[in-house]
Order: sequence, then C-alpha cells, then structure tokens
Amino acid sequence: MAMAAEARKYGAAIFQGTAVTGLQQDGRDGRWRVATSKGHVVASHVVNCAGFWAHEVNDLAGVNLPLVPVHHQYFITSSIPEVQKLKKELPVIRHLAGGFYLRQERDGLLFGPYEHQEKMKICEEWVTDGVPPGFGKELFQPDLDRLSDHIESAMELVPVLKTASIRTTISGPITYTADALPCIGPVPSMRNFWVAVGFAYGIIHSGGAGRYLAEWIVNKEPPYDLVETDPGRFGKWTTRSYLFTKARETYGMNNSYGYPKEERWAGRPTERVSGIYQTLLDRGAQMGFHAGWEQPAWFALPGDTPGYQPSFRRCNWFEPVQRECQLVLDNVGIIDLTPFAKIRVRGKGSTHFLDTLVANTLPKVNTTRICHMLTPRGGVYAELTITRLEEEDYFVVTGSGSELHDLRWMEEYLAGSSDVTLENVTNDIAALGIAGPRSASVLSQLTDFPLDDETFPFLHAKKISIAEVPVTALRISYTGELGWELYHDRKDTSKLYDAIIKAGTMFGIGDFGTYALNSLRIEKGFRLWGADMTVDTNPFEAGLASFIKLNKKRDFIGKESLERILREGPRRTLLHVVVDADDADPEGNETVWCCNKPVGYTTSGAFGVQSQSSIAMAYLPWYLATAGTKVQVELLGQLRDASVLKGAPAPVQVTRRK
Repeated sequence: MAMAAEARKYGAAIFQGTAVTGLQQDGRDGRWRVATSKGHVVASHVVNCAGFWAHEVNDLAGVNLPLVPVHHQYFITSSIPEVQKLKKELPVIRHLAGGFYLRQERDGLLFGPYEHQEKMKICEEWVTDGVPPGFGKELFQPDLDRLSDHIESAMELVPVLKTASIRTTISGPITYTADALPCIGPVPSMRNFWVAVGFAYGIIHSGGAGRYLAEWIVNKEPPYDLVETDPGRFGKWTTRSYLFTKARETYGMNNSYGYPKEERWAGRPTERVSGIYQTLLDRGAQMGFHAGWEQPAWFALPGDTPGYQPSFRRCNWFEPVQRECQLVLDNVGIIDLTPFAKIRVRGKGSTHFLDTLVANTLPKVNTTRICHMLTPRGGVYAELTITRLEEEDYFVVTGSGSELHDLRWMEEYLAGSSDVTLENVTNDIAALGIAGPRSASVLSQLTDFPLDDETFPFLHAKKISIAEVPVTALRISYTGELGWELYHDRKDTSKLYDAIIKAGTMFGIGDFGTYALNSLRIEKGFRLWGADMTVDTNPFEAGLASFIKLNKKRDFIGKESLERILREGPRRTLLHVVVDADDADPEGNETVWCCNKPVGYTTSGAFGVQSQSSIAMAYLPWYLATAGTKVQVELLGQLRDASVLKGAPAPVQVTRRK
C-alpha cells in the first residue's frame, strides 16, 4: 500500500479489479493498445510484472519466457519463551546443508524450507491451462510431510523448535524461471515490451527492480550491469519440458553451495548440440553449458579422472587444461565453436546502420574487425567480430550468451528501417576453431587455397573449400596464436572435423575446450565481454582504445560520452596482476586490497601455462598502474600477495608457425 501511495503521489493511476484481455502493438511507432475489462488504453511501453499471472500476460503479447509457479511452504510458530527474552531481533539464518531459512517473527520463529526436487511441487497445469479463474490471495493445502527432513535438521540446529507449536502454515505459489533468477528488462524482438517477472524471493526485490527498469526505459540504456537477469538469456530451446525439469532442480538446490565453474545437469542436453556432440563425448569431452548449447569445457584422456567435481580449488580438470594449453602453444588444437552467436546484416543501408552502431571503422570486403557497441553514456554494451562478405553484406559473430542480448540492441536501433535485414543464423551455421603454430600445416593438407601470411593475412576472410566442405574461413583466434575460425553449414560439421583430425594426426593435433581457451586469452590480454568489459566500464579504462575511432566520418552511439570521459581523465584501468596462489586461482569478482583498503576487483582469472603462475585481470585506480606495485587479492577468505604486471604476461603470436 505504501508503494501504491507513493506512485499516486507522482502521477500514477492504479485501476484495481481491471482485467487485461488483449495486447496489440502498432507496427509503425511501437505503441501498445491494451484491452481491459474497462476499456482500451494506449501505452508507449508495457511492463509485465504480473507475478504468477505473468505467463498469461506474456501469451497476450506473443512472448515466451520460461516461467512456472511452484508450491512454497513455510510455517510460523506460536510464542517461544526463549525468543521473548531476547534483547534484540535475531538475524536471518540460512542453513545450506539443511536447505532452509529461519528468522524471528514477533515472539516466535518463521521456518521456510526448500524441499528436495523429488518432493517439491510445481504448477505445470498453470502453464499449460492458465491460472485457475478467480485465484488471487488463495493458498494451497499444506503438506508438512514434504518438509520432514528439513524440520528435523532445523530442530538439531535450533532445539527450541522441538517444543514449539505451529501457529500458521502458509503454502502458496511463487514464480520461478529455469535458473531461479528473475527476468528484468526488454524482451528481444518485441519493441517496448518489458518484464519484471520470476522473482523467487518475492516483493523484496520490487524497489530495486522497478527503479532499474524505469531508468532503462527513460534513458534508453541499462543503468548498470545486470545481464544475469536479461530475458534474452532464454531462447526457443527452453521448452516446457526443460522448464519443468530445471525448475525442480533449481528449487531443490536453492540453498546449496554455489561453486566456480558449476554445472547443473537437469534438462540437458537441449536441442542445441553440434554435429559432433557424440564424437566429442567419445573423445573425453567434459561438457559445459552455454545458452542451451553443450560445449566441451575440457577433455579427460585415458588416465585422467573424468566428471564434474564441485570445488573452490583446483581439481581434476587442472592438469588436463594445462595439457590442452600446451598443445595449442606447441602444436595444434581444435575446438568446437558452434555456440558462437551468428547474425547476418544485409541490405543497402547495412553499412550506414552498423557504422552508427559501433565505435570502430567497419572492415573492408573480405576482412574482419573487432568492434564494440556502446551505450549512450559510453559503456561497453557488446563486443562483435564483424566480417564484410560483400559491400552491403556483413557476418557478425558474438558470444553464445550474448545472442539475443546483442540482437535486441540491433533491432532497437533498426526500428522503422526497411533497408536493412537482420537474420539470426546461429542455429544454421556451425564453427570449428583450429589454432597453434602447426594449424596452417594441417589445413594445407585439405585445401588448395594458400594459407601464407601474404595471401591470407591476419583478420582476413576467405570463402574456401576444406575437405570438400564450403567454409567461410576467418584468420582469427581467441587463443592469440596462429589460427582460423571455420564457419560452415551445420550438417557438414562431422565431415569437416573428422577430416581435420585425420590430417592433423601427423602434426600432433588434439582437442581443447573453453577452460584452456580462457587461460590462453587471459595470458594474451584478450578481454571477455561480461567480465572484463560491461555497460559499467568504458572502453578506455578497459584497454580498448585501439578499437575506438573518434575521428571516423560517421558519428556513433556513445561518442559524445567518450569525448567527455577523455576530457575528465581516467579514474581506473584494467591491469594484469600475478597472484601468489597455491591450490586456487582467481575466477573474477575477488576484492583487491592495498594498504589495508579495498581498491579494486578482479574481472577474470586463471592459471597461466606460459607464465606458470596464477594470473588475474583487475580494475585498479590509475595511481596503482605501475609495474611491480604490490597489492593483495582476496582468495577464499585469505589475502594473497600480488604484483601489477607491465602488460599481458604472454605475447600474441598470430604469425608464429612450425
């Protein structure tokens, strides 16, 4: 009621008991015609924050997001003498092993468990058939038998519960997404339709979520990085079967420990597997999950211990990943890059469109450039690899998790234009990466096209045939070594992969995964969007100045802000630090200390094979940006000594051959 009163104070009109019966968008200006039980309303923007009715509101707009209400139970005890005697309120207790939370409620206690996935209940029929007519503040019939294990655990921790009586039991619906994080933001491919749904912890998030959305709508950019809640993280691969299975797992693991590199297996694999999925499994692939895709994280060879081992420290993948890094550095490795998002931008206005969208100059025909889409205030919204196939035909590649995130930004700035077409070809085009000083030697066995530096230079693109498979070959590799990314029709992946493996046998070829790729790119100083650069960072502090062309002929989004940032001067910068670690390496988001004060944070980290040390990238104040400066990185509760490096610890070697 307090929120409603404040909303009215600032001009909001609230219509209670008014059903929304239809949503129709005007294709010309993006406004919405909202049909209600009391007439029509025309709105510039529609925000769906309808709680467990959110799925039905989405249906009215033709939006599909993985949302399902689950049964959540908690009970409140009657007055407990020991609680009555307390001088101050108890803190909230969250017991991970017991899977419950406990807090004081007046003179009693409120106990809320998260049942194991085999016991919890979800409202599948509400998704398939809709919320029962008239359901509002009603509750479900309690079922305390489902909570017995959790109650026993709580009684061991808090003995007064053994003699307490239950005053009230609550069993009601809360809405879960497939990963328990809410969806907050604009819906991809749907102009001016926003959501704030799937809040597993209820109204407690409402103030922050409301302000976040309001500022984004008004300022046309997110006020800060909250990409974990982007509705675009889900796609058509999130089927109802996947949703129901994943919601059970997520709810049941709500109070579980979260580990670095964590993998959860319910609902996998989805439909998003590459043409060599089974082949890679047979070769020892230990899969990771990226936007619905299965992609090898590392490979367990004979003698290695396979499987996912949850740990905060180095475990069974550590030595195999070092081996894979060394493979790429010494010989040649191959990696499945099919999960990369791929977008075709075509039409007579495509050059004008992209040139306005990115801060770098666009590539010439048959060349490739790294470009960045910026927000109006100069944050890094996305990093793109743009290849120009023809004068007005561009092939855009971005990260797997950025597929709909980046496409939505393009669609927003394209709205109303008929001269440009955007086509998401992610599911149609596959990719293999081959890297290492012997990569050219391997490919030369399979193609007549010359692969020397003069004929096929770095950052160039050619349409060639490899093992009789048509590919668009880009001379680029995230490893920082000699390499190519080979884009091809998804049906040809198996044929292409088998041919490369066979031809590469004499050159010592092997598989490598994303863990090794991450280690190699960190040592070379290559940035990762979503970690080392986000909407909260500008490209200058992120070390991207070489990709920013303030003097190019066409103005681009964010240019004015970048000019202001340059005038004001730097406040911080992204640096490499070497950390005195033993059995745990930085992952990102660790606090950096200097002189007993927190001064920055890491963005990503890994063990570097070439430097044989634990390496992190970190944002630090500019006055600490001197090589040799001593700092400390907080790892697992301990301050570990660290030193600022002059630059990346390993050189980029894109022309080194054997």
